Amino acid sequence: MTESVALAMFPLQSALLPNEDLPLRIFEPRYSALVRDCLGNDDPFGVVLISRGREVGGGDTRCDVGVLARIAEHAELGSGRYVLQCRTGERIRVSEWLPDDPYPRAMVRVWPDEPGEPVTADQILELEDRVMALFERIAAARDAQLPSRDTLLGADRDTGDAARWLYTLASRLPIGAADRYAVLSAPSVADRLAALSEAVDTVTEMVEFQLSE
Repeated sequence: MTESVALAMFPLQSALLPNEDLPLRIFEPRYSALVRDCLGNDDPFGVVLISRGREVGGGDTRCDVGVLARIAEHAELGSGRYVLQCRTGERIRVSEWLPDDPYPRAMVRVWPDEPGEPVTADQILELEDRVMALFERIAAARDAQLPSRDTLLGADRDTGDAARWLYTLASRLPIGAADRYAVLSAPSVADRLAALSEAVDTVTEMVEFQLSE
């Protein structure tokens, strides 16, 4: 999808990253229509963060960077209701929003990472160390035992793909939608490393403040 194409869109109040599971419960008529079309044509749909407003009823303000999602499993409950298990894929950028008829649609294209400074495994491992130190601080305060590093942070370092590794690391962190969106919308891998590093600093400061009270 190097050129912009028209795609069904599902705005959410969550910022999704590539390679994440996305469970959905569908009951609103417009999204029931979206699901029927995607299932009938075996098409993906786009997921973007709602920057202002709600998922139900329309009238929301939407971000322009998101991810593709595909329906992996579904159950139809009747009366236009569905339970879905979806999986996110490539990052996308919206070039134009189309009328919400019969559901949100937009012209989108896949947005690969742009060229930037190289990111080394050592740089990401240093960030992982800071994340593990944060989790260990929380576990010590709760007198809890942590699982292994791979269980906590994922094992995508084995692929040698820095972009995927950073997305996986971000998905394991307790960061808010704004920080997740900053990670997603970072133009290059180096920019993503910087955005995630800043998010780790923010979470660490919050945790330290809460534990000091």
